[in-house]
Amino acid sequence: MKQTKLWTKDFIILSSTSFIISLVYFLLMTTLAVYAIEQFSASESMAGLAASIFVIGAVFSRLFTGRFIETIGRKKVLFSGLLLFLVATLLYFTVTNMYLLLLVRFIHGAGFGISTTALATIVMDIIPKERRGEGVGYFSLSNTLATSIGPFLGLYISQYADYSTIFIICALLSMINVIISLFSKIPSPAIIQDKDNTLKGFKLSNFFEKKAVPISIMIAIMGFVYSGILSFITAYATEINLIEAASFFFLVYSIVLLISRPFTGKLLDQKGDNFVIFPAILSFAIGLVILSQSHNSFTLLLASVFLALGFGTMQSCFQVIAVKESPQHRIGLATSTFLICMDFGVGMGPFVLGAIIPLLGFRGLYLMSAIIVFLSIFLYFILHGKKAAANQKVYTKAS
Repeated sequence: MKQTKLWTKDFIILSSTSFIISLVYFLLMTTLAVYAIEQFSASESMAGLAASIFVIGAVFSRLFTGRFIETIGRKKVLFSGLLLFLVATLLYFTVTNMYLLLLVRFIHGAGFGISTTALATIVMDIIPKERRGEGVGYFSLSNTLATSIGPFLGLYISQYADYSTIFIICALLSMINVIISLFSKIPSPAIIQDKDNTLKGFKLSNFFEKKAVPISIMIAIMGFVYSGILSFITAYATEINLIEAASFFFLVYSIVLLISRPFTGKLLDQKGDNFVIFPAILSFAIGLVILSQSHNSFTLLLASVFLALGFGTMQSCFQVIAVKESPQHRIGLATSTFLICMDFGVGMGPFVLGAIIPLLGFRGLYLMSAIIVFLSIFLYFILHGKKAAANQKVYTKAS
């Protein structure tokens, strides 16, 4: 049986757009805190706020983007987000104090939230349904590549040039994004007769898709745990004298994802949700246990392999499940619901987990995190796994 084409012109353009957005995000994320300290004599907490307020802007904009995608139109929302993202990169040149920087970061975060929510919704629609897991796996690699290239590029440029050079590069990349996206054909959303009426007012259902909530709760928990790695891996590596190995931690993580995601996406499509998710949760838990007991470079990098096969796999597969469970005309709301929950988990994690470190230490933190992830197997079964197993039985019989 001939497979429906996945690598269309539009899929490539939108994946490239996503890569550039993520590249700018990570490029600035690794340099803005130092910029704030050097240029405006900001305290470490204020410099940290310059990074986190971006996420606040993204979450705020996503609350409304999912709704507007279906009422205003996907094309208008995407271009609005990309233009706001571009304007924000230009505003960095006008910043003269810390408060203006915080405002620009919030606006930039809003542009990021609108653009990425719209992109994820549109891509879900242009990927053939029978290849959705595989397609999202490939699409999400754009973010994976940016995770590796962005921080490297940011640190490299900051060593050999000034911050204006970084802002110029970000502005040029954002401009390229607006231009290349003009060449993509964006499909209109599925229309239902009373759609405009159901999305009017300020009901909770107009901002969140309830059928996407169960799996979104799972990504919030997993994102919460993963934030402990993002935020504290360098401090942990310094404590156990493995700082050199830690510099390769996310590189190994990205390489494993580049290799594994296309395969895990195909397995999700062909074998069902549980076939992929249960091993992924176990892999995440094992990775955290190995991380908590690392005493040499090999075990630290081995942990990154299991973490990539765990959290990295769940991140893309959960997004597919969120959309698959939701009505076609509410894909935008399902996508924003999923991303808001993930951002919330990742955003809250450092604050809560940071308070636990003085009590348990880094090793204790990661061991506790492993227990949380392992126990979440049962929560997943209740929230989605049981239903997925029943659906797979029906699908198998029908086949």
